[in-house]
Amino acid sequence: MNAELRVGGLLAELWQDLQSPEVIWQVGVLLICFVLAWTFERWMGGRLARARAARDSRVMDFGERGMRRVGLPLAMLILVLIARPVLAQWHHINLLSLAVPLLTSMAVIRAVLFILRHSLFSTAAWLGSFERAFALLAWSVVALHIIGLLPEVIDLLESVSFTLGKEKLNLWLILQGIGAMLVTLLVALWVGGGIESHLMNTAGLDGNLRLVLSRVARAFLILLAVLIGLPLVGIDLTTLSVFGGALGVGLGFGLQKIAANYVSGFIILLDRSIRIGNLISLGTDRGVVMQITTRYTLLRGLTGIEMIVPNEMLIASVIANETFTDPKIRSGIPIQVAYGTDLDKAMAILVAAAQAQSRVLADPEPKAYLVSFADSGINLELGFWIADPDQGSLQLRSDIQLQIWRDFQAASIQIPFPQREVRML
Repeated sequence: MNAELRVGGLLAELWQDLQSPEVIWQVGVLLICFVLAWTFERWMGGRLARARAARDSRVMDFGERGMRRVGLPLAMLILVLIARPVLAQWHHINLLSLAVPLLTSMAVIRAVLFILRHSLFSTAAWLGSFERAFALLAWSVVALHIIGLLPEVIDLLESVSFTLGKEKLNLWLILQGIGAMLVTLLVALWVGGGIESHLMNTAGLDGNLRLVLSRVARAFLILLAVLIGLPLVGIDLTTLSVFGGALGVGLGFGLQKIAANYVSGFIILLDRSIRIGNLISLGTDRGVVMQITTRYTLLRGLTGIEMIVPNEMLIASVIANETFTDPKIRSGIPIQVAYGTDLDKAMAILVAAAQAQSRVLADPEPKAYLVSFADSGINLELGFWIADPDQGSLQLRSDIQLQIWRDFQAASIQIPFPQREVRML
């Protein structure tokens, strides 16, 4: 009954103000506040833009975009708060009182969304939906506050209570906890984004080390935000110990592989045994490391196929890293020539065919070796070094062997085929 009287009284006062010619004063004050706030926002935004262009500073860039986003409602809110007690000496200020919570909620919504877009989820597709949902929630709270039903709604939420361990909880306390945790999480993610940006722009720091430090810092800040947010509203963290124990059991049995992959990912990022750009071989898979996450590593094969390798396999298996400390690798081409061949001439042809290729290094120089005397001919091998194994070796080997074939044909050197001598007794 009291709530209905308050609602009716507020609506009646607003209706009376709207019917009275004196409401023009309140509308005029709102218009003046809007024009002044808009002028201030444009002026301050222009100054920050010029300062950013002169200094090229991240702080100036953040300040300029923040002013464009929240400057208008915030400045108008301040002006309305100043004008309200002045106008109250001569006229009613119900319209100005209504504008205060509306402008406050608008400034808060824009500030929250600006922080999200600037430092956390600048390209997230869901941010538009989140903005609409957050705005609807904020305006609903403001509407309940204006019509005087907010205390009754809070009392209703507090009446729905239950006991968890030794702690007595209710819906209102839980909602407060969720809100406090969201606020602290946003602050933590914002600070974490700043730390990550600073680390990524630090010269002389290894890329893997930057990545692992930024992720450790963000994870620590998120944990700290939860530990701070829940006690702020009176929720004892010891009541969540039963859930923590259940989560630990679940990780121990059902999430073994996932946990192992995450731990392995941090080990890889810390010890830097595999880095982005390395050419590695894992069993029959061979490719360039394109991305290292805490759960998997992305390899791009020389054929263009991408392979997602769980980090646990990279820790528990032998990895051939062709570009770990030195990108130079040796490649060999076996060649067989017939008995009776001038071996010095044949080996010189092999070396010359390798030296003719620009990718073959001059130091160490290409060399030809006599490997063995086989049944059908003499086995030779051409050994050479390259410094760009990530470019592949199939085309290079093909070019060298084609040149060897042409030179052997010109020098009448035969590449024998298997022969057998059969004696009939």
